[in-house]
Amino acid sequence: MKGRTIIQIVLGIVIVALGIVLYNSIKTPMRFDNEYTKRRDACAEKLKAIRTLEESYKLTYGTYCGSFDTLFGRLMSEDSLRVVSKEINYESIPEGIDINEVPELEAVKKGYVSRVEVFVNPIAKLREDGKLTVTDASGYTRQMTDEEILNLRYVPYPRDQRNEFELKAGLLDKSGLTVPVFECKVPLEVLLSDMDHQLVVNKIAEVHEVKDRYAGWKVGDMNQAVVDGNFE
Repeated sequence: MKGRTIIQIVLGIVIVALGIVLYNSIKTPMRFDNEYTKRRDACAEKLKAIRTLEESYKLTYGTYCGSFDTLFGRLMSEDSLRVVSKEINYESIPEGIDINEVPELEAVKKGYVSRVEVFVNPIAKLREDGKLTVTDASGYTRQMTDEEILNLRYVPYPRDQRNEFELKAGLLDKSGLTVPVFECKVPLEVLLSDMDHQLVVNKIAEVHEVKDRYAGWKVGDMNQAVVDGNFE
């Protein structure tokens, strides 16, 4: 009787252990996928904001920027962005003339409309246009602070590391035309460096199988005149 009891206890322990192993074999990949998705989305938000800054830089200086220090420094300085707007001179418009039906060049020539150059700080312009926003934990959308803009350079995960996105810019010869290009990216091995090594290796291999896609997240491309993100 004593021997049978011991065997039953041992079998019970084995069954419980196998149950735990089976549970973990199912839940671990699920937890990994959930964390992977969370980190992808966090990267996407930062990369989209960096793209917005790069497009503003190109509008201001005619090219993209390959340095975060220069990108932030010049856009946040007193350097100006020229904005051409129009001002309607209502007093000079004859009665019966619908200004909306008059071609703009003709309206300018006749003095109905004046072109006005306004100089604004690039970051101030982006904020005014609602292009630098962030949504907090409560769901409230607000303008990015200067500190949050400066922190865009850092990969959001792992939290205890200060890895930077890789940023490059240059010129691409496209059918005889010189086209500015840029690329900002982070490889999965950096973004997921604190997670289960084998699951990370499996994920990278899985991504490579999809048309040899870049195993990471990025916007822009040094070999193509595009500014899309591979998460879009």
